[in-house]
Amino acid sequence: MPVELVIFDCDGVLVDSERLAVRVESRLLTALGWPIGEDEVLDRFVGRSDAWMLAEIERELGRPVPEWTERYEADLFAAFRDELVAVDGVVSAIDALEALAFSTCIASSGSHDKMRLSLGLTGLHERFEGRIFSASQVRAGKPAPDLFLLAAAEMGVAPERCVVVEDSRSGVEAARAAGMRSLGFAGGLTPAEWLDGPGTVVFDDMARLPALVGALASGAAP
Repeated sequence: MPVELVIFDCDGVLVDSERLAVRVESRLLTALGWPIGEDEVLDRFVGRSDAWMLAEIERELGRPVPEWTERYEADLFAAFRDELVAVDGVVSAIDALEALAFSTCIASSGSHDKMRLSLGLTGLHERFEGRIFSASQVRAGKPAPDLFLLAAAEMGVAPERCVVVEDSRSGVEAARAAGMRSLGFAGGLTPAEWLDGPGTVVFDDMARLPALVGALASGAAP
């Protein structure tokens, strides 16, 4: 099936934010009374929506945590301003995909406020403006297919003509549930084996992305 649309996740795929988020989450949760290491944060929360994460925190602590969102965003956004960069090689990959006439968009578990900051700091927001979709716009976030199906519908492309670029287990599961092929990026924090599965090609170098999408578009095995 030809490829018309490449749907990018944001955190860990476009911006190198996952390591910052995992560090902040581990520290704040420990301070709230849930001592949790960065490895467990990665396993439990990466790729999930903010609303899902807050519900899990409150379930684990057995009480409401109304202060979580404000404290988390303040610390995370400060880390973004100090340290955030684009994922190595992704800007050239986007350039190449656009030169090959593939449409692109973003579908992220993060909020629009978070993406405005992270994409703005890395010079990517204007590249995707008007084509950015958040889990806050759908009933169920990843691993449910809702967000990817919304992105495809808004872009006017059938799901089977979409390829998702993801770096989380819940993200590739959402792509499969949506009937989309996926490219699992294992060049960040996520172990490759978490991404492997039906309809997914795992890779660890963004320089390979245009060729992988091209191979899928032509029907060749990547």
